[in-house]
Amino acid sequence: MLPVIALIGRPNVGKSTLFNRLTQTQNALVDDQPGVTRDRQYGYCRHAERPFLVVDTGGLAQSEEEYSSDIQAYVEHLLTEVDVVLFVVNGQDGILTPDREISQMLRISGSDVTLVVNKTEGVDPYLAVSDFEELGHGKPVSISARRGNGIPKLLKLIQTEYFPEEGQYEEYNQLPGIAIVGRPNVGKSTILNQLAGEKRSIVSGIAGTTRDCVRSRINVDGNEFELIDTAGIRKKAQVQQRIEKFSVVKTLQAIEISQVVLLVIDANVGIQTQDITIAGMVNELGRSVVVVLNKWDGLSKHWKKSIVQEVNDRLSFLPDYDRLQISALYGTHVDQLIPAALRARKSAFIKISTSSLNRVLNDAVSITPPPSHRNRQIKLKYVHQAGSNPPQIVIHGNQVDKLPESYRRYLSRFLAKAYCLRGTSFRIKFQVSDNPYQARASKSRGANRRSK
Repeated sequence: MLPVIALIGRPNVGKSTLFNRLTQTQNALVDDQPGVTRDRQYGYCRHAERPFLVVDTGGLAQSEEEYSSDIQAYVEHLLTEVDVVLFVVNGQDGILTPDREISQMLRISGSDVTLVVNKTEGVDPYLAVSDFEELGHGKPVSISARRGNGIPKLLKLIQTEYFPEEGQYEEYNQLPGIAIVGRPNVGKSTILNQLAGEKRSIVSGIAGTTRDCVRSRINVDGNEFELIDTAGIRKKAQVQQRIEKFSVVKTLQAIEISQVVLLVIDANVGIQTQDITIAGMVNELGRSVVVVLNKWDGLSKHWKKSIVQEVNDRLSFLPDYDRLQISALYGTHVDQLIPAALRARKSAFIKISTSSLNRVLNDAVSITPPPSHRNRQIKLKYVHQAGSNPPQIVIHGNQVDKLPESYRRYLSRFLAKAYCLRGTSFRIKFQVSDNPYQARASKSRGANRRSK
């Protein structure tokens, strides 16, 4: 299961800046005004090939504003579920009363806590953290989230202290896992019940009935699977109850441990911004996806055509996927879901010989050669497979690190089409080949300088 790291602290200590630094995104709002983050942000951090789920929480403080108590209630619930807490304080302010109150709350919770002293740029690391040792959370870590100082040390500490063995938190299913995800009230539980052939998940017209992940083992034509019905992910402004807020973490973890994701969209209302956000989460984790348009019955021909076009346009960032139109309530075309999931899973775990990959790469280069960089031709020499789920390949060559993003996308699409991948695409790593003449040239330049 994906380990969960929560960033907790009072307002204006730099949690959102640290979140952006760890996830290498700009998803969290960053402002000098305290309390900008009033809800949670979720993102992925990767260190030494180890992924983590990072949760940025709103600042904890004594306040008469309505959202302050809601943030506190959510954080208290979150503490019971996360693996590690990064307690962030402001090194420029020293210890304030809210810091002591949060420190006490963390001690009572029994959570694993690392104290992070932020905004220490230009200050001696020892002096920056010495005052904060009295909070009683071990030796603090000095960082500057804005500049990136101390971030590698912090990540190494988290890895060494809390997740020393990769297998410790990798609870992957022995059976192929299929996660059913989507906004609330799109019919996920009805789909699970139809596939399972019995009522295993509560079905209601009230959005958000499912608050946790429901797991069910099913057997279809001799193939056994574990279905994971997840809680619906709403827009943040619509998430009020603290238990439902944490359902988002459960859903993200379900996506991570699954092999295939069924992304369910309500055809009655069309594709929404939140559907695109969920699709982005699935794509970021590299999980194979099948897009399911549910509640297809009773729609006009004009609306059906419009919905299909809109889905194709707004999910164009996804790899080529199977799109199914079903009615889970009446069971229409539900029998197509598992075959589509099997095709997606087959693509995720495809095994390709090195010789075959190199033939296809040569074809791609012959049709559209890579561009030049500073009047030097970028050369792709050879390729080999490095992993699966998603399929990963490594391309070696000269100056391949200079390839523009457009050409990288071209190669990914070309390879995916050549091997008929469905719902997934190749993750490509480019490896610059060693230049055998570089060392000789360096020695020659050094000799010339000495002779002068």
